[in-house]
Amino acid sequence: MADGALNMADMQHTVPGPDTQRDFRNALGRFTTGVTVVTASTATGPIGITVNSFASVSLDPPMVMWCPAKASHRYQYFADAENFAIHVMGSDHSRIAQDFAKSPDAFDGLNTHINPEGITVFDDCIARYECTTVQTHDAGDHLIMVGRVTLAAHREGDALVFSRGLYGRFMGV
Repeated sequence: MADGALNMADMQHTVPGPDTQRDFRNALGRFTTGVTVVTASTATGPIGITVNSFASVSLDPPMVMWCPAKASHRYQYFADAENFAIHVMGSDHSRIAQDFAKSPDAFDGLNTHINPEGITVFDDCIARYECTTVQTHDAGDHLIMVGRVTLAAHREGDALVFSRGLYGRFMGV
């Protein structure tokens, strides 16, 4: 075994279940993800939520997915949304991500505009996908929302990442 190498005995094993949720979350937290903020419209105005459960699905047709938690007070707004926007946060956007993790209406002070579908979108992010909901799938304590991308935008910049409960920065090599 190479110097410093770990073996299976060094791994913490968990059988996922109600009594081991924290251990399972800790295991999931070892997977570093990008950080996004998803926005949608409601009858009372725009709403946003910080999300790391985002992935590309298809190039043809262009589709992406994300997963709101059913326990979230914001869940029903997003589950009912016909349109939404996903904003990929840059390394300088940790405050925005933290604000939307705590509050659904943390739009004050942000450069935004309203897109043709009535969704508030951020002007400052490293990528944005404006979407129409095409499918939803029940997935335990989350909902899988699949959106067809109607407009995509991006710019250069280092991504904000999330791992083991902390925000960080990814710099390409």
